[in-house]
Amino acid sequence: MDDDLEKMTREELIAEAKALREGIRRHRDCSGHELCWHHPDLWGLLPETSDSIPVVPEWPEFLRGCIRYRQSLDEQAPDAPRTDEPYQE
Repeated sequence: MDDDLEKMTREELIAEAKALREGIRRHRDCSGHELCWHHPDLWGLLPETSDSIPVVPEWPEFLRGCIRYRQSLDEQAPDAPRTDEPYQE
C-alpha cells in the first residue's frame, strides 16, 4: 500500500511529511461547529484514490453520536473554552 514511499527521494519524503503534518494540523485545529464536519481533505493526502462515501447513520442515531461526542469533549477537555456562537453556513 505504501510502496510509493520506497521510490521517493529524500526531498520528496520531506515534502510528503510536511504535507501530512499540515493536514493533521488543519484537522486538529478545527473548532466550534467545524468539529462535526466530514473532512475529505485529510483523506485526500493519502496516495490511494478512493471516493470514500461515509455510511451515514439515520438521524436519531446520528444525533445520539453527536451528543456522545460532545460529552466526550467535556470528559477529555473539561477546561476547553466554550462558545455559544451559532452555526452559520
